[in-house]
Amino acid sequence: MKIAAIQMRSGLDPDANIAALEPMLAEAVAQGAQYVLTPEVTVIFPENREQLAQVAAPFEDHSQLRRVGELARQYAIHVHIGSLAVPLADGRFANRSVLFGPDGAIVATYDKIHLFDATIAGLNAYRESATYAGGEQAVTASLGDFTLGLSICYDMRFPKLYNALANAGATLIAVPAAFTVPTGQAHWHVLLRARAIETGSYVIAAAQGGQHPNGRATYGHSIIIDPWGRIVAELDHDEPGVLVAEISPELVADARERVPALANARNFALPRALQP
Repeated sequence: MKIAAIQMRSGLDPDANIAALEPMLAEAVAQGAQYVLTPEVTVIFPENREQLAQVAAPFEDHSQLRRVGELARQYAIHVHIGSLAVPLADGRFANRSVLFGPDGAIVATYDKIHLFDATIAGLNAYRESATYAGGEQAVTASLGDFTLGLSICYDMRFPKLYNALANAGATLIAVPAAFTVPTGQAHWHVLLRARAIETGSYVIAAAQGGQHPNGRATYGHSIIIDPWGRIVAELDHDEPGVLVAEISPELVADARERVPALANARNFALPRALQP
């Protein structure tokens, strides 16, 4: 099976972002891709909650998603929108992945579980939870000979999620992302390779890349990694582009047989430290 990661440089105009996606999707199809993943915040990449509130549309009858569904049906492939912001009743948003089937219908959605809330000395506090509500449900979906596990960006720092996806049958794990440049340089490759090795799964990570209209800069380097942790293909830059690779379910089975970490895992207790 051939899969593709599309690297983008999304801006503040949803229609322009989908228009930029269309020729790259056609290129992936021309190379034989049957499953195509786009980055996190594909449809709109705002800098703040106010920008997001101005353009984020309700999930039902969403015009950009409707167009993506038409493209999935036209090409008869799975198209996976890495994420878009969906307004919620409490004024926040869900960071939602949407998987379309070859008939153009939505077959799975996933709301990003882990949110980046941090206070760093010398810098302003960052509270993703002020804008987004975290999801509560891990999601897998059938993808031909593979089972797809869904995740988004910051999720990759939480191996428990990936272990759960693999134990639920996932053999290919999607990680759409919008990594910053400093964290990308430090952690992108090692985290993604670790998630592949730990689960004995393929990992496909479609990234945002370059300088965006909102002022942010993202790392790019979309990548496909095999179950042994080897990099199968990578866009070694931050420019928009298409990355295609062929994957094999037999390689998943081989890796899990050689290192049966999922089968060998055991529950354990951690007693409280004794008080003096």
